[in-house]
Amino acid sequence: MDNLTKEQRRKNMQNIKSRDTGIEVSLRKALWHKDYRYRKNYKLLPGKPDIALTKYKIAVFCDSEFFHGKDWEVLKPRLEKGNNPDYWIPKISRNMERDDDVNKQLLFMGWTVIRFWGKEIEKNPDKCVQVIEEAICDMKIEKDIEEE
Repeated sequence: MDNLTKEQRRKNMQNIKSRDTGIEVSLRKALWHKDYRYRKNYKLLPGKPDIALTKYKIAVFCDSEFFHGKDWEVLKPRLEKGNNPDYWIPKISRNMERDDDVNKQLLFMGWTVIRFWGKEIEKNPDKCVQVIEEAICDMKIEKDIEEE
């Protein structure tokens, strides 16, 4: 059941951005503040990662809970009872499949893939930066072992 009129819902959906969302900007600022340099929406990689740390081969995606199917077992039944299940269920299912395909492609290319939910970034962007820093540390340790 929708609390908004069709026109209000339409206007709301039109204002949803795919780039430079609040969660992306928040995470990018936190990374920049720690002197990490990155590429935004890097077109040379599958899925155009929201943030690509090319120096470390780390691709970061900032996923919204709704459009990327967080807690799908809970969300799907809610959508089935909603106004337009024939549209939303296949759309979100396809987004989740695409996310998996992109992850596999990037891993095959030797990239580390990190995905954050929007709420994680909103609540604690510094913790998200810490996750990225841990991935960088792991990569450096791995590189040192290979060189020995």
